[in-house]
Amino acid sequence: FVRRSSPISVRRLVTMLPALVVIIMGFDPTQTLVWSQVVLSLGLPFAVIPLILFTADKKFMGVLVNRPTTTVMAGLCAACILTLNGFLVWSILSNL
Repeated sequence: FVRRSSPISVRRLVTMLPALVVIIMGFDPTQTLVWSQVVLSLGLPFAVIPLILFTADKKFMGVLVNRPTTTVMAGLCAACILTLNGFLVWSILSNL
């Protein structure tokens, strides 16, 4: 979308560099992968909640607006995600 291009070798280097750093530093790759997924899960509500709000707004979506039932179900899913992330943060901080 931004109409920029970079050589494939640069893209591969940028995507592989964090993994190589983890291996060189001697961290457990599996545990590092788990921690990276924990960090990524904390960003999920910042994408899901606006998505629910925008798709429920007739001004943005017009005739494609979500039905109220769909919005409620999506809200329940978002609440579940937030609850599980809260538990995840609590369990990590309590084990430190």
